[in-house]
Amino acid sequence: MPDARSKSQQRAAGAALSAKRGDTKVADLKGASKGMYDTMSEDELEDMASTARKDLPETAQD
Repeated sequence: MPDARSKSQQRAAGAALSAKRGDTKVADLKGASKGMYDTMSEDELEDMASTARKDLPETAQD
C-alpha cells in the first residue's frame, strides 16, 4: 500500500485504524475514513497512518 499523499489522508487513515482496533466507534467515522475502514486491512491503515508528515501537503494535489 502506498504512503499517504496528504496530511488529511493520513488523518483519515488514523481515524479508520482507531476504529478498526476498537478504540473509537465505527459510527463516528465520516467520509474518507469510513471508506478506508470498510476497504482496507489494519496493516494497510497502519502503513498509511505512519507516513512521515513533514513534507506532505495539507490536501492531495492531483
